Amino acid sequence: MATRLALLLLAALGGGTACRAAVNYAAPDGTRYIGSVPPVRADLPQRGPDTVRVVTFNIKFALHVDRAAELLRSIPTLYPADIVALQEMDELGVRTLAAALGMSYVYYPATVHPRTGRDFGNAILSRWPIMGDRKIVLPHLGRFHRAGRAAVGATVLVGAIPVWVYSLHLGTQFEIGPGSKREQVRAVLRDAANYPRVIVAGDMNSHGIGREFVAHAYRWPTEHQPGTDHFFNWDHIFLLGLGDPPSSGVVRDNHKASDHRPVWAVVSLGASPAPASAPGP
Repeated sequence: MATRLALLLLAALGGGTACRAAVNYAAPDGTRYIGSVPPVRADLPQRGPDTVRVVTFNIKFALHVDRAAELLRSIPTLYPADIVALQEMDELGVRTLAAALGMSYVYYPATVHPRTGRDFGNAILSRWPIMGDRKIVLPHLGRFHRAGRAAVGATVLVGAIPVWVYSLHLGTQFEIGPGSKREQVRAVLRDAANYPRVIVAGDMNSHGIGREFVAHAYRWPTEHQPGTDHFFNWDHIFLLGLGDPPSSGVVRDNHKASDHRPVWAVVSLGASPAPASAPGP
């Protein structure tokens, strides 16, 4: 009974139960949007590349990008971010936010969302050069709308140090089961297997799924943070091959920019000791 009530609650939070099918961008080399960084702004502190400030933010359907931009510019723990992982975005929202923050971007839509009729996907914004990128199509369509999911991966060159970054948005509990969600994570872990420094950030639609990353030797600095989506703790950052334990947190007042709260971490780029052994995906 409790499980059924939880699913009904998740459906209500997800908004609506219409069964119109989604239109998916199923090709790995499909629609892609990129934007170059504008001239360096004099008001930004020019930190050395020993640490990076990472932010992940699900901006619900990209409805309030203006509020999100103000939030990301005004909160000291968020500004200036070096890397921002975004979810539930369309291209206009990504481009507008990147311009407001003075960042380069790469964006791949995963689907045309049946609720909005607009593109829906993930993006990576960066103050540092984006040297390469790709879309990772995730397994398992949603149960009802048949909407697909995709992660966005990019190499961010921080000084002379390449860091492989993912913006990830897993399926909801209403769309897929726990086993399918683990398979979505493993698709990203397989893609990341050849990179020594990895950051995975996004909306996991789960807290427990973090154990899948930990089992593959990732650090989980956001494990014990407060709720990020209503009272759920679902937005997270995972790290592999990076330095000292990072500081991290959640911004509780999101300026009504979304139903999620932004999550941040300050990450050292110094190499952390490699584990004696780590299982493959």
